[in-house]
Amino acid sequence: MIESSYRFEPQRHEETLAALIEELEALDEWTRPAYERLLRRYPKNGCGFYSKAEILAGFRHLNAERGWRRDERRFAAKIRMKPIRTLSGVAPVTVLTKPYPCPGRCIFCPSDVRMPKSYLSDEPGAQRAAEHRFDPYRQTLSRLRALHTIGHPVDKVELIVLGGTWSSYPEAYQVWFVTRCFDALNGFEAWRRDGAIDWPDDPPVDYSTNTERIDGARPVRGYNAAVTAFAERQASEPASGDSDSDVDWERLAAAQERNEAAAARCVGLVLETRPDNLDAAEALRLRRLGTTKVQLGLQSLDDRVLAMNRRGHDVAAARRAFRLLRGMGFKIHAHWMPNLYGSTPEADVEDFERLFADPAFRPDELKIYPCSLIESAELMRHYESGAWRPYEHDELLAVLTACLVRTPEYCRVTRVVRDIPGTDIVDGNKLTNFREIAERAIDERGARRREIRSREVRARRIDPAELTLQRIDYATSAGREVFFQFVTPDDRLAAFLRLALPATPAPVEELGRSAVLREVHVYGRLVEIGGRKPGRSQHRGLGRRLIEAAADEARARGFENLAVISSVGTRRYYRSLGFTDGPLYQHRTLVAGR
Repeated sequence: MIESSYRFEPQRHEETLAALIEELEALDEWTRPAYERLLRRYPKNGCGFYSKAEILAGFRHLNAERGWRRDERRFAAKIRMKPIRTLSGVAPVTVLTKPYPCPGRCIFCPSDVRMPKSYLSDEPGAQRAAEHRFDPYRQTLSRLRALHTIGHPVDKVELIVLGGTWSSYPEAYQVWFVTRCFDALNGFEAWRRDGAIDWPDDPPVDYSTNTERIDGARPVRGYNAAVTAFAERQASEPASGDSDSDVDWERLAAAQERNEAAAARCVGLVLETRPDNLDAAEALRLRRLGTTKVQLGLQSLDDRVLAMNRRGHDVAAARRAFRLLRGMGFKIHAHWMPNLYGSTPEADVEDFERLFADPAFRPDELKIYPCSLIESAELMRHYESGAWRPYEHDELLAVLTACLVRTPEYCRVTRVVRDIPGTDIVDGNKLTNFREIAERAIDERGARRREIRSREVRARRIDPAELTLQRIDYATSAGREVFFQFVTPDDRLAAFLRLALPATPAPVEELGRSAVLREVHVYGRLVEIGGRKPGRSQHRGLGRRLIEAAADEARARGFENLAVISSVGTRRYYRSLGFTDGPLYQHRTLVAGR
């Protein structure tokens, strides 16, 4: 892949940048008008404006060349672009797997053969992946560079792997893909220090050259056949995968161990799959890869609706998947879809209520994806026949507001409505800010939103002395769950912990009858490892206090051991709290003298 030939050279702009930075640092109050006035006062080359990335590059250069010794983190935070990206305490890095046959036959799913199943080539994240031909190393390092360049710390990374059904890819490809992501995380410091990147050779297949288009209403052949035929035409890549022969489980373990002390540490690995592709062997493989969270496509809890949409599994399969994942300590991020073929607004609200009323489900996180009509989806047939229609604006608003107010405070709704470009939607809602519309409607009628995302402290300053430790207990199909949370006087969420108290032995022998820490999360703007900032919630001892509360609770319930499904980048932290390494988890005894 050819990198852009343009490279900003701050040494050619030293005097202008020095003056601009001096005035930026002197600003008492940071506002956009004040910032833009300074840009106009110090134009680049006498005409254009410096980007924030260029200003940061200048700051780093001047710090080194003129011996400023100024606080880069403080300056970067002051001019940071898109601060929301790291307001949840981690830097999310999303990468996509390559196009590959999918075991599903869902009628609502887009079929863009240039993309992994269900994704569209003009979605922003998909475009970035295609630019790098779905190479995991290139995707990961380019996102780290982009975040760092605009001022975000990236030492705590949540690595999110999206694309087709992960469990349907060959094991060799899975191991290779995750290993190369870790290689990029481990190589970030060299790039930050030296500014040079040892890019791997171009991946052999450019999927953007696949010109076949699928008409959902009148397909010549399906997605799987088209993608397989294209891959087989590429002499350099067999259809089974494109993993390096040198990458295996041992190489992955070495990359993970190196990442424990890397400048960009993986503090969470997220993979997505289907309920019918998940069994004990697959769950064990997910854990060996380092996975801590699984995105699971439920779509509906109505067997009739699932069958009408040719989902390929029933509700019983979803129940089994939830029990297995929770029993192994994974965080569960469910996908749920209103407006499916065969449903109604009223039925959707009832279906959503089952999601939390039934102890077999009760996900930790949730994406709500109203069904969108895409030309390459088989749903087009039912639309053209009049058997299905997209909800009107007010119908969809009623469903989404009902769902948001019914989401309990132990669940985080991460997304409402997919970010699909309006040009791809044949009919129906094209507003990508529908969550904002729904939340405003809820607030205007005086109702409360309790889900996690609406309560995060985000950039607000907090006083740890004013925080209150609260708990929520609820039943699951695997036992009991305790949700501990630190909240501010105005009920903002600063940190939380998920503790599983299983009723039966775990599906994996290593856990036995241990209580399990499934998640510890401290909110607020990301603070670098080892750093502390007044008013910030991170690195104030909140995580440690939550873990001790969980240990006391598990001990009181008769558990002799506490395990944690730690990520690679948090292993050292848990060792400092008395946990020891096991093959897949870390463990701490709760019995005195042992």
